[in-house]
Parts: sequence; C-alpha cells; structure tokens
Amino acid sequence: QSHLVESGGGLVQPGTSLTLSCEASGLRFQYYAVAWFRQVPGKEREGLVCIGSSGDKYYIDSVKGRFTASRDNAKHTLHLQMNNLKPEDTGKYYCAAGGFYCSGAVPNEEEHWGRGTQVTASS
Repeated sequence: QSHLVESGGGLVQPGTSLTLSCEASGLRFQYYAVAWFRQVPGKEREGLVCIGSSGDKYYIDSVKGRFTASRDNAKHTLHLQMNNLKPEDTGKYYCAAGGFYCSGAVPNEEEHWGRGTQVTASS
C-alpha cells in the first residue's frame, strides 16, 4: 500500500522561507513523476511544480524563482523550498505521484496523494 506523508508546514511571516518534505513508501518512487499542489478553501487544487522521472522540472509562473522543488530517489523523498512567501501562498500543500512524465506542472497521471500540510503566510 502506498503512502505519501507531507511535513514542514506552519505559520510564517510574509517574506520568510519554509521547506516542505514528502516521504513516500510502498511505491517505486524513482519511476514516477512527482509534484506539489496547493489548495485554498473554495478553489480547486492547483499544481505548483512537477518533477518528471527523468528529473525535468516545470513550475507555474506564480512560484517560479521563489520555490525550488527537488527529489531524492534514494531516500524516496520530495522537497519544496519556498522563499519570500506571500500571503497568497497560504493554503494546504499536497504531494502527489503518478505517471512517468509531467504535463506542465502536474503529473500526466495522478495516482497517489498525501494528506497535505497547512502553510499560512500572515503577519
């Protein structure tokens, strides 16, 4: 049975940084495209960044230059370094894995999901 578990969320001041982590188990992590999504109440879940199984990365414009995603296939982990956080970055962050490649900032398939971790950027 596959599991994705996010950690690292919290309440931070705007302009500061936060790093999220996602630990995967029960799936052949290195073969999957992996991604970070964000959901705000009342809105659809939005893909922020996808890393394909070959290592290629795709970011949406609103986080490009501020967020950096990385994957460690040996440790089955995915990270999201978020710098210069803005109030509009507030939301619940999810990691996901599916397919082999990215279709923009989302995996071409969405098979496995974590339960999310809350990030709040507020003064």
